[in-house]
Amino acid sequence: MKRRIGILTSGGDCPGLNATIRGVAKACYQLMGDELEIVGIVDGYHGLIHGEYHEMKPSDFSGILTLGGTILGTSRTPYKQMQVVGEDNIDKVANMKANYKKMKLDCLLTLGGNGTHKTANLLSQEGLNVIGLPKTIDNDIWGTDFTFGFHTAVDIGTEVLDRIHTTASSHKRVMVVEIMGNKVGWLTLYTGIAGGADIIIIPEIPYDIEAVAKAVERRSKKGKGFSVIAVAEGAMDKEEAKLKKKERTRLRAQTGVTTATARIAKELADLTGHDTRVVLPGHILRGGSPSAYDRVLATQFGVYAAKLVEQQRYGVTVALAGNTVTCNLLSDVAGKAKPVPTDATLIKVGRNMGISFGD
Repeated sequence: MKRRIGILTSGGDCPGLNATIRGVAKACYQLMGDELEIVGIVDGYHGLIHGEYHEMKPSDFSGILTLGGTILGTSRTPYKQMQVVGEDNIDKVANMKANYKKMKLDCLLTLGGNGTHKTANLLSQEGLNVIGLPKTIDNDIWGTDFTFGFHTAVDIGTEVLDRIHTTASSHKRVMVVEIMGNKVGWLTLYTGIAGGADIIIIPEIPYDIEAVAKAVERRSKKGKGFSVIAVAEGAMDKEEAKLKKKERTRLRAQTGVTTATARIAKELADLTGHDTRVVLPGHILRGGSPSAYDRVLATQFGVYAAKLVEQQRYGVTVALAGNTVTCNLLSDVAGKAKPVPTDATLIKVGRNMGISFGD
């Protein structure tokens, strides 16, 4: 039976997107042979909304296992705006459904994070055949132990901390390293443990700057004149944690220090007198070639998705549970966060080693 599938990548880029696309395509060609047609949708949901796509051939999927980014391009189309008709008078949901039919798709594969999965579930509820694949360096998608892209970002973040250690030690500085992660701290936690951070600050554990300062001073009294602090992008202190997001943003704007990392560095310098610097790896964490782990995981996910296509099993997203690749209902995943539990094993490991979590 002839099968025509569409593939799109949505949201932030990360290592492993192309490896997953390759895994899906190669397995689909193996399972369905000449009966298969693959359509590449350009720039995520933007392409589905505006009908931007091209038919792909087997050669398009060769040589992309190690390639970072995405050969299809990506963009962010916030879920909150999906059902809103803007100034352009475009009904996004209606357009996506119409273009799905125009492309003559039998199913749509969406590679992305939380926002992508919300829209995938919306399209599934609208009657389209959709399969999700979990991508994000944040590792915050509910129902899967790991997302592809996460381990590569941990490796890159770890290298950053390794390099920061040498300069921190040489100059006896406190180095405050901001790690991506606006809502959850998985990336900062893993990077901090792997990179030997002395203090790890994540959104799930609001910090007390006095406690952070005491941790720095304890190291100083032991003859260690430097400290490396891994701070999640979305970290907040205990007072901020009581506020809503808009209130936190307004408060930070009033003080002129808009990021937690910058504020922590400034306050630590004032409290301890130590030479304190901020390091921002930023988008470096999500760039470049995927690690061996992510290449394997992405390939496993892609092949499993191909099996779902063959079985015509839709309305699900691929997941890793233990050592088993499986799937969850899109309706169960969409809109659910996966924060770091405050009693997570790695947090206990860190505390038992003397790492401060700023509380």
